Amino acid sequence: MLRRTLLAAGAATLAAPAIRAQQGWPHGRTIRVIVPFPPGAVNDLLGRMLAQRLQDKLGATAVVENRVGGNGVVGTSHVVQAANDGYTLLASAFNTVVLHLVTPNLPFDPMSDLDVVARTGVAPLVMVMTPDRPQTTVAEVVAAAKAKPADWTFAITSVGSAGHLATIEFNRRSGANIEMAPYRGTQPALTDIMGGNVQLLIDPAFALLPAARAGRAKALGIASAQRSELAPELPTMGESGLGDFVFNSWYGIWAPKGTLAEIKGRVNTLMADAMREAETRQWLTSRLVEPVTESADEARAFMVSEEKRARELLASVNFKPA
Repeated sequence: MLRRTLLAAGAATLAAPAIRAQQGWPHGRTIRVIVPFPPGAVNDLLGRMLAQRLQDKLGATAVVENRVGGNGVVGTSHVVQAANDGYTLLASAFNTVVLHLVTPNLPFDPMSDLDVVARTGVAPLVMVMTPDRPQTTVAEVVAAAKAKPADWTFAITSVGSAGHLATIEFNRRSGANIEMAPYRGTQPALTDIMGGNVQLLIDPAFALLPAARAGRAKALGIASAQRSELAPELPTMGESGLGDFVFNSWYGIWAPKGTLAEIKGRVNTLMADAMREAETRQWLTSRLVEPVTESADEARAFMVSEEKRARELLASVNFKPA
């Protein structure tokens, strides 16, 4: 009995600092929200929302740091290496879970070296076409591409992006096997779509629909399970004959591996509460982003499934990081 008592006392002593850290966080210290992309992107805007919430609800000082480079590798690596004390968080996007699949010699695995905190928003992908072609539906494009494959090219905004994976799946389901041309980002790809230099592009709705609604591209379909309230005029890719063709770009919050569960829970709750507010929902939907509220476990399960699908799709075309 004495031995058990001593062991219990020792365990309590060791646990005390962690308990105090949970109860007192953020202790008046500055919390850094790392965004691995330039200012102005959706994940940057959501990162700034997180920082503002940390300040408003917890009385913390929170700053956003844009650590750009390597298609998200630089900023993500910084968070992987940071102390797991709750004072460094990552606000990033879908590409986080595929970094290790598309980056040669990546020194970390984001799926095992980061803790998932929350998923915050989702942006459905849409397919657009250059405006100088007569086709108006996905089915017409597939038929034309099968008849004259050399006349068609898909632009890919970045390797491993949600649009890249959706394009691989489009080719697999349609049997069109349209050639892919890589670009350095959405804007140059969309510029070539509008100019007729390439013909097709799949990317988030917020990036493509303004051009389509202005007549500079043709929107053909949306990669969601049902028609979206954000673009009800667009048929789903399923309606266009591609079955359960669902692809989204999405955004989330991560922390260094081993960050205390209560800290992650508080951040998750803070963001979920924000996503339920009418003002926040309107702010997001005006940018063609749908808010997400789910637990950290639900978010992680979703990300695991996304990583698995990405791995399988990349393997199906014998993709090798270069």
